[in-house]
Amino acid sequence: MPTVQPGTPNRKVTEDELRSVLTGAGLELSSSLVEDYRTLVSLLDDAITSLPDDKSILPYPDLLNYPRTDIHVPEDNELGGWATKVTAKCVNPISDLLKGRTIALKDNMAFAGVRCTNGTSMVDWTPTIDATVVTRVLDAGATIIGKAACENSCHEGMSATAITGQVHNPYQKGYSAGGSSSGSGRLVATGSVDLAFGCDQAGSIRIPASSCGIVGLKPTWGLVPYTGILSLDATVDHVGPMTKSVRDCALFLEAIAGPDGWDDRQPPFGLEGDRLKFVAPVDLVLEKEPEKMLAGFKIGVLDEGFEVPGQDSNVVASVRSAVEKFKSLGADVASVSVPLHKEAHRLWNCASPLSRGRQSLLGDTDGRKQLYLTDRAELVGSKLSQAQFDALGPGASNLYVGYLWMQEKYGAKVQGKATNLLKATSDAYDKALKEFDVLVMPTLPYPPPRLPEPGSNEGPLNYLNRTTGMIANTCPFNNSGHPALSLPVGFVPAREDPTVKLPTAIQIVGRKYADVDCLKVAAAWERVFDWKTL
Repeated sequence: MPTVQPGTPNRKVTEDELRSVLTGAGLELSSSLVEDYRTLVSLLDDAITSLPDDKSILPYPDLLNYPRTDIHVPEDNELGGWATKVTAKCVNPISDLLKGRTIALKDNMAFAGVRCTNGTSMVDWTPTIDATVVTRVLDAGATIIGKAACENSCHEGMSATAITGQVHNPYQKGYSAGGSSSGSGRLVATGSVDLAFGCDQAGSIRIPASSCGIVGLKPTWGLVPYTGILSLDATVDHVGPMTKSVRDCALFLEAIAGPDGWDDRQPPFGLEGDRLKFVAPVDLVLEKEPEKMLAGFKIGVLDEGFEVPGQDSNVVASVRSAVEKFKSLGADVASVSVPLHKEAHRLWNCASPLSRGRQSLLGDTDGRKQLYLTDRAELVGSKLSQAQFDALGPGASNLYVGYLWMQEKYGAKVQGKATNLLKATSDAYDKALKEFDVLVMPTLPYPPPRLPEPGSNEGPLNYLNRTTGMIANTCPFNNSGHPALSLPVGFVPAREDPTVKLPTAIQIVGRKYADVDCLKVAAAWERVFDWKTL
């Protein structure tokens, strides 16, 4: 099928204009071919310039029903937790599901009229729309009280790179709160908000949840719409709840799950009815006698999840102790091996640069049926300027250099190869989950690291070495799309100072779209055991 119909263009591009483009692409065309393509490209230009304004169909919020006031940058950001404060509540909510609850948005989410820093000064952007999930929590009766700080371009696992300042661990100042949803983790842990959004492409909900001693769920890929949120890569984008308790996590998830008609990460049918109910099934588990709470549940202890290079022995001991407690709740517990789990981290790294450099840093999300944040993309351009690159943190700048290298040296074949190999990894988890209801392992291999000195410039290599292996157990389930929940299970000594005690957590992974099983298992454990006393 032809891309354009021949005709007479309104304005014909000049031969010099076209040859400049062709020469830049390394092409030499004869004069007759150039003349033909001048006409064809001119017709394409006509079509582009005649497009109507897409702003007419954007989902702008009704500011009379969803008013927002007192928008300001706080002088006291609570040791890095807040990026911007705002007060917003729906005038006519649809339900009382989240009535009386306060919520923080991660600062990569669109909220009309409120700046969205994405943790960086690379782009100065104030959205004109609201993310779908923002509207949903307002419709459920919640009150939004601000935007939580996030790490620079959402590419860090340590909380030291946000443009709004370092985010400190709620249990020890000077230590990481995790990333990239760093402010969300801290604010929930300190009680500054009841609930907070996190976004997760390699562990950015679960890393701060583990670091801050709260519950964090990366839902099944596509269960919750990502519409109106800055993307890293649509194939690994997830948005989900960060809460103090598992029941709150279920409540939050019930308020935001389900298709929105924009996001092609979501299946076009099947996500409805009881599949979007999470609170009642959790409550049924909590009503049982402790020894019967998990009767019939089969829990697989993933061997490879305890074999991460550099894993802290105290973390392993804490999580293994937590696993043993599932037996007293009636669950059957046994070990299971998924050898490909050890390869998933490397595959994530190889699949990242080309698509994620393009999508997250340049805002180029072509090939997806979703809401395009074109106003922000226009502020970036087709490549980063020196000033924009200099505004990136170590993780984001490393991604961009890797993107340039892969684009020049390999093209699309490496990303394609890694993506093909990831299918086998996902299938291996599916196979294990036919035998077990959930898989468990440590969320993180070690406790939160100490933050670097503010303003220190140690270079990307030294900085990134602080978090080597951090995402070994988290990113595999971004690749595969399985739901994964982080539940705090105890304190362990900091590596830099054994007198400092910091939270650690177990990760519970379920079958796709069986997020409720992760919630049930976590809720039962939380109901009987107090992680702070273990």
